[in-house]
Amino acid sequence: MEAKKKIERQSFDSDESMELFQGYSHRMVRIQTEFVDGFCALANLGPAVTVYGSARSKEGDADYERARAVGAALAARGVATMTGGGPGAMEAATRGAHEAGGRTVGLTIELPFEEKPSPYLDICLRFRYFFVRKAMFSWYSNGAIAMPGGFGTLDELFEQLTLMQTRKTEQVPLVFVGKDYWEGMFDWLSAAPLGMGYISPEDVDGLLVTDDVEEAVAVACAGIATR
Repeated sequence: MEAKKKIERQSFDSDESMELFQGYSHRMVRIQTEFVDGFCALANLGPAVTVYGSARSKEGDADYERARAVGAALAARGVATMTGGGPGAMEAATRGAHEAGGRTVGLTIELPFEEKPSPYLDICLRFRYFFVRKAMFSWYSNGAIAMPGGFGTLDELFEQLTLMQTRKTEQVPLVFVGKDYWEGMFDWLSAAPLGMGYISPEDVDGLLVTDDVEEAVAVACAGIATR
């Protein structure tokens, strides 16, 4: 039988190891600071719905204009619009909310390719760490609306679904806008993960796919006491 390998405590008696330790310490402080900044900025936000979607949607596109209508409908209900703070569908949602007199929040992220934040933000926070940013979406959203998007949108959506499935966060309404875009994914979820027993029916039963902006907003805001 092979002898078990011992895990030895890291020694910090060398310049190299001390430099490594200091690097980790600085990272931990930065992570903590991002959490504190987010908590302080959003503590009094009130009811909010997150709108996810692609940064690549262009003004005049159907997805852009529909996201803009979503923001306006949220504002009409007295609900803040929260997005990733970037261009495309995120800009469209905050633009619609801003034009309708609503409150807007953007949780931007540092990326190798810099994206300008939406010019329609009342609160704009910048994060280095995706997991801190996604925690803010989860903790301060009373619901979520997904416009068509890419890997970033899918990452945010499936994290939200996982947190709700595992009861790590409250159950909130999650609506997918754009049947042509999303129904293929739901067909796959039903055929593969659900069909093979890797997820349960209740994990997807409450999810809505629609083309109707008013229906999407009504469902996402279900349970929020509006003015």
